[in-house]
Amino acid sequence: MSPPGLMDDVDAVQAQIAGNMLTSGDWVIARLDGVPYLEKSPLIYWLIAISYRIFGVHDWSARIPVALGAVLLAWVVWRYGRWAFGAVAGFYAGLALATCVGLFLFTRIQIPDVMLTLCVCVAFWSFQRALDEQETRPRLWAALLAASLGVGVMLKGLIAVVAPIGGVILYLVLTRQLFSRAVWKRLHIFTGALIILAIAAPWHVLATLRMPPYFNFTLHSGPGEYHGFFWFYFINEHVLRFLNLRYPRDYNTVPRLAFWLLHLLWLFPWSAFFPAIVGLSFAPIDRAGRTRLLALCWTSFLLLFFTFSTTQEYYSMPVYPALALLLGSAMATESLWVRGGTRAVGVVAILAAVTIGAILVAVWHIPTPGDISSALQQHPEAYTLSLGHVGDLTLASFAYLRLPLLVAGIAFLIGASGAWLLKGRRSFVAIAVMMVIFFHASRLALIKFDPYLGSRPLAQALLTSPPGQLILNGEYYSFSSVFFYTGRTALLLNGRVNNLEYGSYAPGSPSVFIGDAQFAKLWSKRERSYVLTDSEDLSHLTKIVDMASLHKVAESGGKLLLANQP
Repeated sequence: MSPPGLMDDVDAVQAQIAGNMLTSGDWVIARLDGVPYLEKSPLIYWLIAISYRIFGVHDWSARIPVALGAVLLAWVVWRYGRWAFGAVAGFYAGLALATCVGLFLFTRIQIPDVMLTLCVCVAFWSFQRALDEQETRPRLWAALLAASLGVGVMLKGLIAVVAPIGGVILYLVLTRQLFSRAVWKRLHIFTGALIILAIAAPWHVLATLRMPPYFNFTLHSGPGEYHGFFWFYFINEHVLRFLNLRYPRDYNTVPRLAFWLLHLLWLFPWSAFFPAIVGLSFAPIDRAGRTRLLALCWTSFLLLFFTFSTTQEYYSMPVYPALALLLGSAMATESLWVRGGTRAVGVVAILAAVTIGAILVAVWHIPTPGDISSALQQHPEAYTLSLGHVGDLTLASFAYLRLPLLVAGIAFLIGASGAWLLKGRRSFVAIAVMMVIFFHASRLALIKFDPYLGSRPLAQALLTSPPGQLILNGEYYSFSSVFFYTGRTALLLNGRVNNLEYGSYAPGSPSVFIGDAQFAKLWSKRERSYVLTDSEDLSHLTKIVDMASLHKVAESGGKLLLANQP
């Protein structure tokens, strides 16, 4: 859970919102720098705030809810697979999910998607248990289905209901049960709806009442417009974002084909066993067949849904459990396709180890002055995607990653040896060990990237400097970790953009946004002021004030903390 420190952007933002709730006592409206932040459901903030209350406010305690969510998700998939296919297949399903690239990668950031995925997985399992003829407590499972949907809404909004219901309806259509009275009776729809409302409605009602106007259904979204919480959360954030018409457009979208094909990477190394799934039975004549068909409907509906929407790389995480169940079921057969998949993983691991070796040889004698930011090549236009910083890597930057590369090379050698020399469960365990060691190498690499992806060194410099007014040159997100580690607020120079723009027009929103003239006035005063800026944006400051008045306090990762006094 730590290190590395919290990254700038959404990682530190989520942690800071939870801290603001804890100190202000307002657990209804999320705020950043005092400005209402109305985009997301609040449950992840509440969970982080509870963790703070128990363990104190730290970056590692902020990560506890997401970490526990990942562990619990792997446990549920194991139990689901064991119930559906037997002990061996359940073990493989849980193992595949716990050690796949996607689950590790998209739980490095404080986003609620792994907990949403847990809710979706529980919903599908509960649905299947409620309809199972051998189940002695169908009403309990129907209630758990509804509760998981309600909790999901509080984590990620309406997608938590749309994804499971869409997959369920597709399954009922294919099994010719959509109009079966017995099915709907076992699901207890009316009681379930009451459970969902009891969980999700109170916060939505309170937030709507706190941030009027109450109801506005306009489909126009533009600068300077304020229509209250209800409009922004439901219309702008759900409907207009789905249609790619949301303003502000502070996001990007993955090309459709890439969105689908990237699952070969997200489920790596277990995606090598996808061909073995084709030979399985999807006929809903027994529990295993019904589970496979449901997993297929689950995956198909959600991927099809996002095909017509804007997409980030991690939006498809809720299908990981379905794919893991299919993979676990296939791996348990130990067919020729499975043995071929094992060999394929071995080949990929050998190639990866050779590539890492070649990189290490190429960079072994390259000097590494300063931090890794000096060897990276920035591509800001790509940063609206989750993996946008991957394109910043250069050959020289790998010189800073010698230890992570060495550990990763050892991991791939272990995986290659296990894939080629061992059979059955032992080979799968060897591949899982490979991934565990590779994840550790990745964490070591993230520590090296810490000064570049976060701003903790600047926060530490600010904490040891004399008090003064803090100003940020740009938007809040670009230095969000500074606010987390210092507990400070700031004035935002030309920062009325993106995530805080809409809330800034809410009645009572604080006046934290300033322009060039106000900055020049503040900077010329005798009172001490500080400004945080990216080195590439420094030229803008020199057009407003004299370069001689910009005194460097600290520099890290291509970012600067400057003061108006020595």
